[in-house]
Amino acid sequence: MWTNGGRESRWPAAMPTGTRAAGRRWGGSVARPGACHDERVAEDDEVRWLSADEQAAWRAYLRANRELDVALDRDLQAVGVSLPEYELLSMLSEAEGGRLRMSAVADLIVQSRSRVTHTAARLERRGWVRRTPAPDDGRGVLLELTDEGHQAIARFARVHVTSVRRHVLDILSPDQFRALGEAMQAIRDAYATDPTTPDPTT
Repeated sequence: MWTNGGRESRWPAAMPTGTRAAGRRWGGSVARPGACHDERVAEDDEVRWLSADEQAAWRAYLRANRELDVALDRDLQAVGVSLPEYELLSMLSEAEGGRLRMSAVADLIVQSRSRVTHTAARLERRGWVRRTPAPDDGRGVLLELTDEGHQAIARFARVHVTSVRRHVLDILSPDQFRALGEAMQAIRDAYATDPTTPDPTT
């Protein structure tokens, strides 16, 4: 879900530019200082640089994703809740009995368990959730939506759905929105079947 902007350099997806890259196609050879021709060829064989079109699409995704997070969070902050807090409350509201194990919440909202613990503590201080020991093993923790929490999420949901429509659905055509969902699901499915994907909840 959601990051701050201006950090594309963390993912060196496109070929670096410079005097050696000037006038060359994306994906061309860029030598390290002092590197010989054979070393340059070996490096290019190992790196699948993005094409200009791929790079433009990747950058558009990164920036739009971050701008959307900011917009959705800003609209919710105006009524007294953050986007991560809303996500947590929303997952509880959809769960049977309004309760879930903390570890299950972390999986659903793709956050670390420690971050979920901090978020839950804030919500508990507001009276919207309560934490209790899990009855089956005594080590786990259940997170339960309180009556006040149900009332709060009902208010926040009206704001959030209006925000989602304004910032996403009113901009995209139905076909574009459907394609977006299909693309994101394909990425999620690939992560789920890849044993080397890091666990984002740890």
